Amino acid sequence: MIKSQIIITMTMAFLIITIVITAYFSSLASAYDLDPPQDLCVAVEDSNTSVLMNGKACKDPKLATADDFFASGFNESGPPIPNYLGFAVNILNVNRMPGLNTLGISIVRADLEPFGLISPHIHPRGNELILVLEGILYVGFTVPDPGNPFKSRLFEKILNPGDVFVIPQSLIHVQYNLGTTNTTALSCFNSQNPGVHMIPFQLFGSNPPILDDVLVKGFRLDKKVVEHLRAQFSRK
Repeated sequence: MIKSQIIITMTMAFLIITIVITAYFSSLASAYDLDPPQDLCVAVEDSNTSVLMNGKACKDPKLATADDFFASGFNESGPPIPNYLGFAVNILNVNRMPGLNTLGISIVRADLEPFGLISPHIHPRGNELILVLEGILYVGFTVPDPGNPFKSRLFEKILNPGDVFVIPQSLIHVQYNLGTTNTTALSCFNSQNPGVHMIPFQLFGSNPPILDDVLVKGFRLDKKVVEHLRAQFSRK
């Protein structure tokens, strides 16, 4: 009888431990930025500190001020990058608001001229939630076909003011102003620094350049076309 109770107790203990471990690793798998282990970790540029959180040094919480959690100027568009694409971004991330450090959020204002384009890109560290404030915005992202890696499915939508669209992390997507007036949209991310990889610029404007033969064969292009594209995307 005692032996049976011991076995039951050990079994229950093992079950509880298994549940705890499973929950722990499940939370890690579903998280993007690390959960903060303290109330405040205001980012500070300090080369002498050895304590880093999400790549940033933490200011002593006693020295934190309200200004660390404040930013202004989001009522205006940011600088155009690059000019010929016809869009500008005003970025609010941990580099601009130190109080965002470890909080796992950031926001970007995008302004697109008529027929302005944010060319194919990805955000490697965050999902993107887009809210259109004014104008018309075409958005779309692709998902690889699980049965055929050489095909993909496109999810696309035309957004009007008040419409919202979400783009999952690390999927290639575009934003394009279909209208004849300016478009303004806000993009929220579940990362303090979601990052951005502009696909055309990374492939055709890398330094050093990717071998011509690789791009010719990979994109089934003529070598002269590859040389032309490299010249276009290598511009500063």
